[in-house]
Amino acid sequence: MIELTPNEARALGVLIEKAFTTPEQYPLSINALTGGANQKNNRDPVLSLPEDEVFNAVESLREKQLAVRVDAIGSRVHKYKHVAGEALRCKAGELAILAELMLRGPQTLGELRGRANRMQPIATLDDAKMLLRGLKEQQEPLVRELPAEPGTRAEKYAQLLSPASHAVPPAQATTAAVAAPASGGGGAAGGSSLAERVARLETDVAELRKIIDELVGPATPSSSATPAMDSQPQNP
Repeated sequence: MIELTPNEARALGVLIEKAFTTPEQYPLSINALTGGANQKNNRDPVLSLPEDEVFNAVESLREKQLAVRVDAIGSRVHKYKHVAGEALRCKAGELAILAELMLRGPQTLGELRGRANRMQPIATLDDAKMLLRGLKEQQEPLVRELPAEPGTRAEKYAQLLSPASHAVPPAQATTAAVAAPASGGGGAAGGSSLAERVARLETDVAELRKIIDELVGPATPSSSATPAMDSQPQNP
């Protein structure tokens, strides 16, 4: 499995993005690549990388066979383009999704569909889900699904090429986080759940009592009550 540093992931994400969005300015010089890496929009986190760090990152991508240098005849300016599609065996739409995750971190299906659509047409959420499935089902998965955060119903997806680029919990930790609420305990959430269960039980018991009373009918007066009534003095 290829593993990238955060700077390498940012550089690769920029190369993929610009190949789709500004083909007339592609391949990219180090200056253009640095500008793309430090962009203030469509980036999370926003960085301020110097050119030498961007140069080191893209040269490292060359060593990992994810980028190549293009030397134009008569020009002293080296330019770079990615070859991630071939190296990672990804389709164009899958590359757009992967670049979006490297540039902005974990996102929901709807966010990915809307944002990656500027690179490659993704008509529906089902299309986005199909592209994510292709990335997840590779021999070495490039993406994984994260559980929905508390208070939300939407799962997020994270890229696996550079886990250090964004704060993504390991798979076993996210599984434990989902299982934890079910274990109850002394926390506020556990106490609230217990109170609700007790209230439901009390309601059920009251309903059962009502049904039993309707079936049995009114209670028969106890024998101890009769002498008390007969003992009242008689009028002469």
